[in-house]
This record gives sequence, structure tokens and C-alpha cells, in this order.
Amino acid sequence: MTSTAGASGSAPLAGADQRRDQMLAAAAALIAERGFSETRIADVAKRVGASSALVVYYFGTKDKLLTEALTYSEAHFYDAADRMLAETPGLRDRLETLVRMTCDPDGEDDIPGAWGLWFDLWAQAFRHPQVAEDRIVADRRWRDTIVGVLEDGMAAGEIGTVDTAQFAITFAALLDGLCIQVALRDPDVDSDRAFAIAMDFATKALSLPPASRGRR
Repeated sequence: MTSTAGASGSAPLAGADQRRDQMLAAAAALIAERGFSETRIADVAKRVGASSALVVYYFGTKDKLLTEALTYSEAHFYDAADRMLAETPGLRDRLETLVRMTCDPDGEDDIPGAWGLWFDLWAQAFRHPQVAEDRIVADRRWRDTIVGVLEDGMAAGEIGTVDTAQFAITFAALLDGLCIQVALRDPDVDSDRAFAIAMDFATKALSLPPASRGRR
């Protein structure tokens, strides 16, 4: 009887999780397409064939839906990043992977226009304390990823001891600025130039050996 109850009890939970993920995917896509201000809870409900009340039940407010949608998009980004980093040996190659994933408009994220989620998050965080707190969590995860890459490089003897936290803060801020220019199609900063700027900084800051001839 216990096992039967557990099975019957777990099925609705699994269905609820799946429904919630569908709403997050729809919200992420809609916000990326239209922007946060132009996306209504009713739009999310319509895209997944649910009621607005059900979306409110799961997320409460539109601000919370934005940050949850970003978290959903980020999960896909970090899954892809973890796979690529695991398959990539060498500090320089791993940093290059992170830069390309950040500054390449045709990157690995399966949410089209996912940069738009970040832009809206920054704008909302400026005025809303709860969104600001969620933004801090997201940024720390990104910096922690950079720190992990550096620590692996130090452990492998590829670089000497560096202030990993300081580098991560600076490097993440640089990538944020570059990805804005690329996303807005600045004629002077395309993805290739953004990549070159970021890697030039990393090379000098970490005293990396020069890149092999013929590499991007």
C-alpha cells in the first residue's frame, strides 16, 4: 500500500513540475520576443493553453515570473556550459568557450533572444528590490563559474596564483558590456571583436601564453 500511495502521489507532482516548466519556457520566449513590459500573464497562459489564474498560482507576480524565466533560461545555459567545459582541456580554451557562449549571438542557449531576458532583468532590478536580489544570485553563479575555471587552471599549473574573485568580477563585467554592444548590433563591436577584446584582457591579466597561430 505504501508503494502504491507513493506512486499515485508522485504523478500529480511530476505533472505540476512539467506544467510549470512549460510556463517558464513560454514566458522566457515571450519576454525575449516582446520585452518584459509588453508581456502579460495572459499571454503566457494563452501560449501554454492554461488560465491566467493558474500562472498566478505558480508565480504570484509578473516580476517573479521574469526572474524565474531567467533562471529557467540560465539552467539551459549552464547545462551547455558544463558539458562544453568538461570536454575542453586547457585554461585558455575554456575561457574562450565562456567568451563565445556570452558574446556569440548564435550561441548554445535554446531560448531565442535570451539576452533580452537579461536586459529586462537589469532594468527591473534597478527599481524593484526583489528582482535586484534575484539578479545578485544570477551574477554570483556566473562569477563562480569563472572562478572554477581559474582554480582548475591554477591546480594544473597553467597560471600562478591569482585573485580569482577579483578577476571574475572584472571579467564578468567586461563580458556584460561587450554582449550589450553585440546584441545591439554596434557597428564597431561585432562578436569577433568582442571575443578579441575579452581574450586580450584575460591573456594580460592572467599572463597566459599567446594563442596558437591560426586560432580565432
